[in-house]
Amino acid sequence: MSRPQADDWAGEDKQGEVHAEDLLGEPGPGEVRSDAAHDEVDPAEYDVARGDTYHHDERYPEDEHDASLADHVLSEGVHDEHDESYRPRRAVRHHNPLLRIGAIVVAAAVVLVGGIVGFNAVRGMIPDLSFGSSAPEDFEGTGTGEVTVEIPQGAAGGQIGQILFDAGVVASAEAFANTAAADPRSTGIQPGTYLLAKEMSAAAALDRLVDPASRQVAGVTIREGLWKAEVFATLADATGNEVADYEAVEPESLDLPEAANGELEGFLFPDTYEFSPNATPAEQLQAMIDLGTRRYEELGLAEEEMRETIIKASIVQAEGLFAEDLPKIARVVENRLQEGSETDGRLQMDSTIHYIHQERGRAGTTEEQRADESPYNTYLHGGLPPGPINSPGAAAIEAAMNPAEGDWEYFVTVNPDTGETVFTETYEEHQQYEAEFQQWCRDNPDRC
Repeated sequence: MSRPQADDWAGEDKQGEVHAEDLLGEPGPGEVRSDAAHDEVDPAEYDVARGDTYHHDERYPEDEHDASLADHVLSEGVHDEHDESYRPRRAVRHHNPLLRIGAIVVAAAVVLVGGIVGFNAVRGMIPDLSFGSSAPEDFEGTGTGEVTVEIPQGAAGGQIGQILFDAGVVASAEAFANTAAADPRSTGIQPGTYLLAKEMSAAAALDRLVDPASRQVAGVTIREGLWKAEVFATLADATGNEVADYEAVEPESLDLPEAANGELEGFLFPDTYEFSPNATPAEQLQAMIDLGTRRYEELGLAEEEMRETIIKASIVQAEGLFAEDLPKIARVVENRLQEGSETDGRLQMDSTIHYIHQERGRAGTTEEQRADESPYNTYLHGGLPPGPINSPGAAAIEAAMNPAEGDWEYFVTVNPDTGETVFTETYEEHQQYEAEFQQWCRDNPDRC
């Protein structure tokens, strides 16, 4: 008995199940299918290779089964395998809508966060622009009148803009900040005092700030080795103040290093300064003290060694004319201070005698001067003087911190015109070169 071709419709009754009665062949002519025959069908006879399975359905008792159902269905003939209406149904996967919504929300959040991070990164590279409906308020033209503005050290576009706004120079700090950010010249703005006008456009204010002629400065150079009185005179001459104005400044009112012992001598650091016209004598002196503090730190000068080092450095500074001689002079100072030295611990430096009498312009000293009882007289008193004898520069301080290696105890500048200096270990050798110096003095009597 032949079997009907397997059709996909058979799986529609229950997915993955095929009823046994659907697998029975069509009865031949005149043949009647009986329930008994149906009951005798062995499930093992089904075509297992085709994936057919047999399930007994208890919902339909065997005595109630209608064999004519299969006959009726099979009588419809063999289905066309190309018929679209009988193609297998594809399983439809149903996705959880909450998962889809969650994925969309996460993706949107990633895009939003990325956009914010990207904007902030780019935002830091562009000028401080206003994102409002209009540009920052700005004046037009070059302004009127005069106003003095102080630009501090390290001020940038925004800070400078605020200073100009507070002084009535520009209409808004934002306008100047944006203009400065767009103009490379703004990086050349120097700290100092500037003469500007009221109600200037941001562009005009920037033009004035980058113009050196607008900068109102009082430049003054304090050279190495000056006494305090000489520093005061130099400052007064450069700034229009009086020497008495500097002498009236109480050292206790200034922020001096502890090593200064409340005295200015030796701690007014030599350099070139630019003071604003409004700077007071006290502010000028404090600027010099502050620079010295920074230089000491850069040199690695410890606080506990500062006073002794500055005293030694001031002597080295006063005695030396050339930088290459300074470490050697520092070694002579150390060797003479040693117990058992030929000078018996006395420095015997002419520079200390000059300091006592506040006289310059003459080489050497007189016997009368060397007899002075001042504690600064290193011919009479052993060891270091009580304090610095001038303001030493960085080279002299470094030499005092790191003297050259050598056994010299004497030196003499045989020719003050050329600065030629000779270093010796014994007094006998020193006397030979001392004679050369005395000859120079005879040749230049007005200078000794």
